[in-house]
Formats: sequence, structure tokens, C-alpha cells
Amino acid sequence: MNKTELVEHLASKHDLSKAEAGRILETLLDAIVTSVKKGDAVTLPGFGSFKQHARAARNGVNPATGAKIKIAAAKLPKFTPGAGFKAAVDPKAAARKAAKAPAPKAAAKKAPKKGK
Repeated sequence: MNKTELVEHLASKHDLSKAEAGRILETLLDAIVTSVKKGDAVTLPGFGSFKQHARAARNGVNPATGAKIKIAAAKLPKFTPGAGFKAAVDPKAAARKAAKAPAPKAAAKKAPKKGK
């Protein structure tokens, strides 16, 4: 699905014109980009989160010449899918993960100490 198809889907699903749906999508994307650019995380529960990831400077090799080069540090956007999104894409993996996870342990209450 591309952006045009997404705008058409929004427009038909919510009885909007394509222009209105396009403006809503642009506003949403602009808000996400602006927040991540400032270093804030954008979390959409059940869908995922967008964050800024800092990649450290490192040494590399030019494959054409074999010369060593320095690669500068960079700030990159990172998307981490939420559990609901993962489960929707691959329900079998979600079921395997749920079966593998141990049951949460109940916290044992400590008896109060008796004073002498």
C-alpha cells in the first residue's frame, strides 16, 4: 500500500474527501517526524513506537580501495513494532512466545519482624 492508497482508504472508511484525508495523514506524519527529530518518542499502543537512535562514530573500510575510513556518528529514526502489531502479522509466533513465557510469580509477602 502506498500513500495514495492509504489516503483513499481513510477517505472511504471515514466519509472524508481525499483532500481532507490527505491533510490528516500529512498532519499525523508531520507530528511524528517533528517529535522524533526533537528526540521525543512517539508511542501508539498496540501499534508501536518511533524513537531517535544515535549511532556512534566508527571505523570502516572502503570496499573499492581497501582504505580505512572514519564513518561519522548519525541520528536515525527507529520504529519498534508493538505486541498487537506483531501478533496481527504473525499469530503463530505470538502464540509460541506466549506459551514459552513463564507464568508471573506471585510476590511473597514477608512476615513483619517481631520486636524484642
